[in-house]
Amino acid sequence: MQSVELADAPSPAELDGANRILVVEDEDLIREMLHLSLTEEGYCVTTVADGRAALGLLVPTEHPHQVPAFDLVVLDLMLPQVNGLDLCRLLRRQGNPTPILILSARGSETDRVLGLEVGADDYLIKPFSTRELIARCRALLRRQRQNYLPQPTVLHYKDIYLYPQQCRVTVRNEVVNLSPKEFRLLELFMNYPRRVWSRENLLDRVWGPDFVGDSKTVDVHIRWLRQKLELDPGHPEYILTVRGFGYRFG
Repeated sequence: MQSVELADAPSPAELDGANRILVVEDEDLIREMLHLSLTEEGYCVTTVADGRAALGLLVPTEHPHQVPAFDLVVLDLMLPQVNGLDLCRLLRRQGNPTPILILSARGSETDRVLGLEVGADDYLIKPFSTRELIARCRALLRRQRQNYLPQPTVLHYKDIYLYPQQCRVTVRNEVVNLSPKEFRLLELFMNYPRRVWSRENLLDRVWGPDFVGDSKTVDVHIRWLRQKLELDPGHPEYILTVRGFGYRFG
């Protein structure tokens, strides 16, 4: 049986001053490199070598609804016991909003889209540079902080009500669970109804200027939003495609 390596848990004092990152990687050299590089950047880093160990840290059985223990998960896909895709899918199904950066040697468009569809926030192909990894971690952590900045108003359009201070959305009087990116996309759309947004505009406003991923990320999240908001996602009423330009709301 493969051993599980768990870095020393950060103390409460450390957690107060630094972002907490969980690295899930079964290759020893890569795991050690990630731990060293991220620790040198000032992050509190915990490492595990398989998916089951990560699951135990991310989905505690005694207090399943507690505040997430980490600010970011750096997740390899090809893991023993529980693979990265299944772990990512499970976290999102349980409503865990922790940003996830997938690491994988599989770099086809199909693989990247699949990773995003199961709930990852970004996808980095191996081999990668340490500088790019750190830049992507910084961008995900920065956007996560921005997701929780309170807004003063309630946004309303037809049957949709968005409550920024509560991070809550209702559609036709039903509460709809959105991921942080989906929520920010919808909030942006509702703040600027009928404005046409290109994919690049949406990436800059929602994912941030440091995002270095594929613009297909936008299409994936738009599809998810339509599935949650529209009565007929194939013939949307709220989020419309403007051919050759991008998307608009209303």
